[in-house]
Amino acid sequence: MPVISPWSATRPTRVPAQGAESDDVMAAGTTVDHLTETYRVHYKSLLGLAALLLDDTASCEDVVQEAFIRVHSARKRVRDPEKTLAYLRQTVVNLSRSALRRRIVGLKLLSKPMPDMASAEEGAYEQLERDELIHAMRGLQRRQREVLVLRYFADMTEAQVADVLGLSLGSVKAYGSRGIAALRVAMEAAS
Repeated sequence: MPVISPWSATRPTRVPAQGAESDDVMAAGTTVDHLTETYRVHYKSLLGLAALLLDDTASCEDVVQEAFIRVHSARKRVRDPEKTLAYLRQTVVNLSRSALRRRIVGLKLLSKPMPDMASAEEGAYEQLERDELIHAMRGLQRRQREVLVLRYFADMTEAQVADVLGLSLGSVKAYGSRGIAALRVAMEAAS
């Protein structure tokens, strides 16, 4: 991967006014040339540092670029050119932390997904089907209705239904089978 300098190699030359000196000479801090050389030499290691803190390459590259831009704009405050790399590393760490904080806040602010709900139309159809089922259940014999309600709505086993109703297991199976058949006929007639 070629290393691209964040600053153009050909900087426009300024003609200093009489008695004035250029920014690089006046500044007691890191020079642009020293910062550019530090960028070229340490780009991969700073990218690796960001990769330890962040999860995707694009964010790491953005953080490293932003770190160089920030240190470049504050290069006058870096009095000792030997500390330029330390400033860059600290800036990468701080920017990575900020990126993670923004992600966490963004995730907290995301609207929570709505639960899977039926549309109004589906809800109306379900209500109609429920009403038809209740009407059809009322048309069953009392024992058939009791067995079906306990078996399928109360989620009991056939043995439990037999125990609750005081019937034999065979009777529960017979009432259940006949009740389902009668329910099927009633539901088809309603449709």
